[in-house]
Amino acid sequence: MGTRYEQDVVAWANEQAALLRAGELTAIDVRHIAEEIEDVGKSEQRELASRMSVLLAHLLKWQFQPSRRSKSWEFTIRTQRKEVAYVLDEAPSLRGKFIDAAWLDIVWSKARSAASNETGLDLNAFPEVMPWAVDDVLSQEFHPNNGKPL
Repeated sequence: MGTRYEQDVVAWANEQAALLRAGELTAIDVRHIAEEIEDVGKSEQRELASRMSVLLAHLLKWQFQPSRRSKSWEFTIRTQRKEVAYVLDEAPSLRGKFIDAAWLDIVWSKARSAASNETGLDLNAFPEVMPWAVDDVLSQEFHPNNGKPL
């Protein structure tokens, strides 16, 4: 076998792809290929969680600090919604995460923490449970407390 997975993952991946394309299935590194495929899914899940927590943190800031609303916050909200939509277009199966209470709880917890850190408000100032429906959060028209975009 050529390059070992532990030595150079990029060279290894290129070699494995070439082996697969050539139909040399007995020569492939099945264990590491399986791990890499699983990691792709985990990476997409982390991307979705990250985008959602940033979006939710900015919606919290929008709601709890109306006097500090800015074009920058509006831009971040709009951008994160588009990025979430892009992730979901690329991996539609991730929509199932929105009905996974444990996953949503983790994302909401990260959002609350970020909003607290960024606003200086106590963590307890923010709801312990997400007060908005996911469909609203992802809608370009939604802003908490009927706050209009800038």
